[in-house]
This record gives sequence, C-alpha cells and structure tokens, in this order.
Amino acid sequence: MIELYYAATPNGLKARLFLEEAGIPYRLVPVSLSKGEQFKPAFLAVSPNNKIPAIVDYEPTDGGAPLTMFESGAIMLYLAEKTGRLIPSDLRGRTEVLQWLFWQMAGLGPMAGQIGHFNVYAPEKVPYAIDRYTREVHRLYGVLDRRLEGREFIAGEFSIADIACYPWIVPHEAHGQDLEQFPNLSRWFRTMAARPATLRTYEGVENAYAPKQALTEAERQVLFGQGKSATVP
Repeated sequence: MIELYYAATPNGLKARLFLEEAGIPYRLVPVSLSKGEQFKPAFLAVSPNNKIPAIVDYEPTDGGAPLTMFESGAIMLYLAEKTGRLIPSDLRGRTEVLQWLFWQMAGLGPMAGQIGHFNVYAPEKVPYAIDRYTREVHRLYGVLDRRLEGREFIAGEFSIADIACYPWIVPHEAHGQDLEQFPNLSRWFRTMAARPATLRTYEGVENAYAPKQALTEAERQVLFGQGKSATVP
C-alpha cells in the first residue's frame, strides 16, 4: 500500500496519475496548502522541503520499515523501478524516458509554474515576468511539439515521461498558450486526456489556476510568504 500526501496541483496530479496507470493500491492523504498543513511537523517528517507530493511505501522491496519519499520525479522513478512498469528496461529506451522526465522536472514544470503564478496569483501585474515566462513556456511547448512529431508518446511507448508532462499542459490557457499552435502536442494531449486513468485522476478536480474563490490575504501569505509560513503549528 502506498500513502500519497496530495493536493491537486500539477505535481500532485502526476503522482496520482502514475498510481492510477500502474494499478498500485494507494490511499490519499489530503494536504491543504492554503491552510499551511505542508508546514506541520508530521508532514515535514515525510517531506522536509514542505512540498507535495510525498509518499510512504508500506511494502518496500527490501522488506524493511516503511519508506518515505518526496519530490515527484523521484517518486515516479522509484515506483516505476519497483513495479517494472512505465519505464523501459533496455538502456536506450530507459535513457530516452529519463531525459524527458528530467526535462519536465527542470524546465517545463518550473517555467509553467512561474507563468501560472504571475498570470493568476501575483497581487500585481509584472509585465516583464509575464512576457519572459510566457515566451519560455511557448518555447518549451515547441520542444515537446517537435518531439511528438511521428510519435504517439514522448519516448515512443507510453511511459512516466508522458505522465510527468501531461498535468503541466492541462492549464495551458493560464500559461498563455494556444494548443492549436502545436498540432503534435495537441494530438498527444487529447490522447492523454481520454485515457481511463486520466479520467479517474481528474474526476472532480478543480482547475488549480481558476479557483472558485479568490485567495484571502492569509491564504496568500501561507502559500507565497514562505518564511513567515514556516511557523504554522
């Protein structure tokens, strides 16, 4: 059994999507980010960087005590290797998947997160930041679009690379991107959206960049104040 510490952000969703695709039994442990639950000692014991997702694996392959992990890319790689699913076993296939997994972790996720923040959550418009990150995300979408030309999935076969990238493309409108400009990416996106595991993962999920209610000042301080938030009991 896997315990998944979770909020419905792109990183949380990609961990849950992997578990659904791999058919791994899991239990969700919701973490309310706006209430500061990510700063509580019990969560920090699992995720010292106070970020979701994190997991507890109660059946690690070494037969030892429950194993805790944080960082979504590390979690996905660990579970893929543990189960032998969604990552190739041959050298070249594995290398392809790892390159694109780390591309998402180092590029697509951080840059998309920045434009999402400045477009939606920033208390004031910062034209330089909006222009800079919109352009960079556009470039990254183009990289992925070119990669998908002539391929059904990012690394050929469906893998953790696809699972890692998809939740960061879902909020493309908040990123200031038009998927119709990227025909290969758009085709892949529709394929991913129609998968049964994706439908299960996203059932009832609110768009993280279109909350039903505006953030209160207290919630904004918890989410973006960082240093001041670390004192939440």
